Amino acid sequence: MIICGGDEAGRGAVIGPLVVSIVVASKANEKRFAEIGVRDSKLLSREKRDFLFDKISKIALEVHYDSISPTDINNAMQKGISLNELEAVRFSKLLDRVENESSTLYLDSPDVVAEKFGLRVNMYSSKPTRVQGIRFERKKGISYTKIIAEHKADAKYPVVSAASIIAKVTRDNEIKKLEETLGMEIGSGYPSDAKTIGAVRANLKNPDFKEHVREYWSTVDGIKQMRMTAFTEEVMGEIA
Repeated sequence: MIICGGDEAGRGAVIGPLVVSIVVASKANEKRFAEIGVRDSKLLSREKRDFLFDKISKIALEVHYDSISPTDINNAMQKGISLNELEAVRFSKLLDRVENESSTLYLDSPDVVAEKFGLRVNMYSSKPTRVQGIRFERKKGISYTKIIAEHKADAKYPVVSAASIIAKVTRDNEIKKLEETLGMEIGSGYPSDAKTIGAVRANLKNPDFKEHVREYWSTVDGIKQMRMTAFTEEVMGEIA
C-alpha cells in the first residue's frame, strides 16, 4: 500500500514563498519516519530539520514540492482568489506528479471545515480521487486515491510530518538565498520576527525587495499606516 502526506510552510509569512510538499511512501515504511524523529516541523530545530531532510528523501518513494511566490499570492488576492484555493491548486498539481499508485493522501487542512480543503484538491486534480466522508459515485475498474484532509494532520500522520519538514527546509533555504541576493538580513520572514518587520519598514519603496513581500497582508498595511502616521506627525510638528 502506497500513501502520501501533504503539508506547507510559510503560510503566515509576510516575506518569501509559501512552499507546499507531498511525500510518498509505502505504508510499511511510514513508521520509519517516526523512528528517525520526524515530527511537525515547527517542533524541531533548524539543525534537526536539515538532518531529517536527507533521511526522509532516502526513505520516501517520491518527494515533490513547489513554491508559491509572493507575486503569485498578491496576484491571486487581487483577483479574489483565497490562499486556501491557491494552495489546493498547487497540491493538486503535486498529486498529479506522483508516479506511484497511491491509496491515500493525507493533508493538513487550512480550511475551517477540514473536508472542504480535500474537496478543493479533489476538484483540481486530474487523477481519480475521492474525499473521505463525502459520498460519490464510484466507477467500476477505477482506482481512487482517498483524500483525508484533517486539522493538525502533521501531528497525527508521520508521512504528513515528513512533508512539513521538506516544505520547511525548502522555504528556509529560499529565504537564505533571498538574503544573499538582497544583501540584507530579513529574518524568518514571519511578522513575529523583529528582523523581518524591520526589513519591511526600511524597504517599502525598494522595488527589488517589494517583489518578495505579500503586499495585501494586514502586517504590511499596518506598517504602511505606521509610516504614514509618523510622517503626518512630523509635518504637523514642523507647521506648529
